Amino acid sequence: MRRPSRGRAFLDLEGPAPHIPPARVPPQKAAGPRNERVFLRMSSSTGPYPAGPAPAEGVAPKPARKLLIRTWGCQMNVYDSGRMADILAPLGYAPTESAEEADMVILNTCHIREKASEKVFSDLGRLRETKKARAAEGRQTVIAVAGCVAQAEGAEITARAPWVDIVLGPQTYHRLPEMVARASRAAGAVIETDFPAEDKFDHLPEARAPQGPVAFLTIQEGCDKFCSFCVVPYTRGAEFSRPAAAILAEARQLAANGAREIALLGQNVNAWAGASPDGHTWRLARLLRELAEIPGVARLRYTTSHPRDMDDDLISAHGEIPSLMPYLHLPVQSGSDKVLAAMNRGHKAELYIRLADRLREARPDLALTSDFIVGHPGETSADFEATMRLVERIGFAGAYSFKYSARPGTPAASQPGPVAEAEKDVRLQALQAVLRRQQDDFNRACVGRVVDVLVTGTGRHPGQVAGRSPWLQPVHATGAAPVGAVVSMQLRAALPNSLSATMAHEESAAA
Repeated sequence: MRRPSRGRAFLDLEGPAPHIPPARVPPQKAAGPRNERVFLRMSSSTGPYPAGPAPAEGVAPKPARKLLIRTWGCQMNVYDSGRMADILAPLGYAPTESAEEADMVILNTCHIREKASEKVFSDLGRLRETKKARAAEGRQTVIAVAGCVAQAEGAEITARAPWVDIVLGPQTYHRLPEMVARASRAAGAVIETDFPAEDKFDHLPEARAPQGPVAFLTIQEGCDKFCSFCVVPYTRGAEFSRPAAAILAEARQLAANGAREIALLGQNVNAWAGASPDGHTWRLARLLRELAEIPGVARLRYTTSHPRDMDDDLISAHGEIPSLMPYLHLPVQSGSDKVLAAMNRGHKAELYIRLADRLREARPDLALTSDFIVGHPGETSADFEATMRLVERIGFAGAYSFKYSARPGTPAASQPGPVAEAEKDVRLQALQAVLRRQQDDFNRACVGRVVDVLVTGTGRHPGQVAGRSPWLQPVHATGAAPVGAVVSMQLRAALPNSLSATMAHEESAAA
């Protein structure tokens, strides 16, 4: 489904939003407390990626330029980083882990975490010294800031860090080659944080390198929900669904490159409603059924979902598609109807409970995980107790939990009834104690089962393989198996952060 014009996409939504803050989120000044758990711990380079086509015969190859991409945040940022590397590969950029070697550094940022922009500026300060040292040796360094902090901060980044050459939002990275060329010619920074009318996916090259046995595939972007605490509608724009044919083509290419598991990504992935090859509109369940028919794809997952978009067909798909893994991340945020209304979540706690029950009826072994925010403005002790009751009622295999911290420009930042930081700490600790107990209980309940494990690499110790269970738990076992193999293993012990296992054929031999 084609996205509308994205200059101010969120102003064109059907139905009024409770509050429409400015499109540009100002720099974050307030520093919230650090939460114990985060969505995805990541600060890594992206690679390996090829350095582009080989030179013609008889032509001396140009020295490869080096590219370093540092990625923070969600899996979608990981996907975006890979696509940026794909775009730059034909220009001769090869991956490096070292900023000192890099001719170009891209910081692909996330605005969800606390102090997100300050962390970026801290990294930029270190890169400034690297850029100066390389310049003294006659080597140019192009520094780019991408992602949601770039979208939110815009020109503020180059005002505070004038050594930055390019600032680009999540919807403009298909223009990277043009931006690099402009940055090499221009005296000032290149800033591209608009929401272009054209679909960036139409301008991306075919993925050049395998992602490995587990591949991410973005099918949906943006958000129309306008939760009171969230910046995503202002940094990623309005909801947009890629056409089914483009998704299926990319999935087939990923499978041909060795992917055994494909994780579908979107800010509201279960809101996906894409144009089908026959001119109709498919919903996510139909897409999953088509993806399940691709040879070589053994596993399917999707994240992140919203309770309001869990339709009947999608619930049924969890019991009908064998390759759809028994795992669902479905954020609820709070168990209090009053707080859910203040958050503008658009549903009550009872809806979430009914969804959990129906999903488990469809797939009894489903592992359900969620997100929680404690201390949202106006949350009382009674509201928090309602959250604790919901957690006990449902039972989660895992969860991410956070103390509320204001994001400037979002509706919640101006809501009355702030909760004291000390009280947020008390509530978060109490919630996390229950969630940790539930996660431990779920993991211990898996011990003794024989399950299929997707091998993703080697373990931490010699002679070990590592992989993922159907419920996304890290698993390690002694033995040999090729990366990408789906191996039957018996789970032997639940450790703090993983499960240990033995190869099922070894168990049979011992018997």
